[in-house]
Amino acid sequence: MTIFEELRVDHDKQRKLLELLLETTGEAPEREQYYQQLKLQLEQHAAAEERYFYNPLIKDDDTIEMSRHGIAEHHEIDELIETLEQTEMSSPAWLQHFKNLKHKVLHHLEDEEQGFFQRAGKVFSESEKSGLGSDYRNMMKEKGL
Repeated sequence: MTIFEELRVDHDKQRKLLELLLETTGEAPEREQYYQQLKLQLEQHAAAEERYFYNPLIKDDDTIEMSRHGIAEHHEIDELIETLEQTEMSSPAWLQHFKNLKHKVLHHLEDEEQGFFQRAGKVFSESEKSGLGSDYRNMMKEKGL
């Protein structure tokens, strides 16, 4: 699969986990389970995506700004996760922070899928798209995802 197809697979996992989490309440075991899965998925996805998607694109004048923007959004997501980590899972504040995270993640995924992928598709050769996809998936497998 290409880098775009691989990223979409994980984007769909993230969307599903966001929806599942929103259906949980308080300190339900499912909330903790889904949250830990989402947190790991977001952290590992960001690392692999930065390495195999944004890093090659940051070297091209046509995609440097979008790459910086995408990486900056990863940092914003990290900060929202950190806020969630410091908030009691059963408190109303946790749910509000989670909704902020969900909004940011969905915005980021839309940016990538509706804009960045198209621009990157013009920069990468077909063999690069496949090679980066394989490298991305291998890194995610190494992390158990």
